[in-house]
Amino acid sequence: MKLHDLKPDKGSKRKRTRVGRGISAGKGKTAGRGHKGQGARSGGGKGPYFEGGQLPMVRRLPFKRGFTNIFGISYQEVNVDSLEARFDDGAVVNGASLATAGLVRKAGDPIKVLGRGELNKKLEVHANKFSKSASAKIERAGGSATSHALKVTGARATVKRLRKVDLERLYGDSN
Repeated sequence: MKLHDLKPDKGSKRKRTRVGRGISAGKGKTAGRGHKGQGARSGGGKGPYFEGGQLPMVRRLPFKRGFTNIFGISYQEVNVDSLEARFDDGAVVNGASLATAGLVRKAGDPIKVLGRGELNKKLEVHANKFSKSASAKIERAGGSATSHALKVTGARATVKRLRKVDLERLYGDSN
C-alpha cells in the first residue's frame, strides 16, 4: 500500500452545499432562506432560543440547563453500618479518621452521618450533621454523637452580612 492508494471511506466525504448558485442546484433563488422577513436578511435572525419576544424557556427554567445553588452545601455521607465495619469499639470517629478509613474523600469537607444499618460498638462520633436515626443508634450503643457547626465562608458569609469581627467571634478565624 502506498500513499496514493489511500482513499476515504465511501460516503464519508460529501460535497459542500453551494447556496444561491442557480435553480438546478436545488438551493437557488432564495437560497433556502424563504421569502423576505428577518431570517432572509443578512445578519438576520435571533439566537437559538428566541421565542418571539416572550421570556425563553431556558431563562424561565434555569435548572433545566444546570442551575447551581451557590449557597448549597454538599455533605459527604457516611452510614452507621460503615462505622460498624471500619472502627473498633471505643474509637473516636472524626473527619481525619473517616478519611483514613476511606469513607470520605476530604477530611475538611462537611460530613453527615446517616442511619442505615445497625451499630453495636461504643463510638465517639464527631460530624457536622446527624440524621435522627443515626444519632439515636449511636447513643443506644453507648456512644456519643457530637455535632459541629460549619464555618461560614465565601458567599454564605456575604449573604449573612456579618462584620468580620462577628464572623470571627461566631465561627473562629474566617480566613
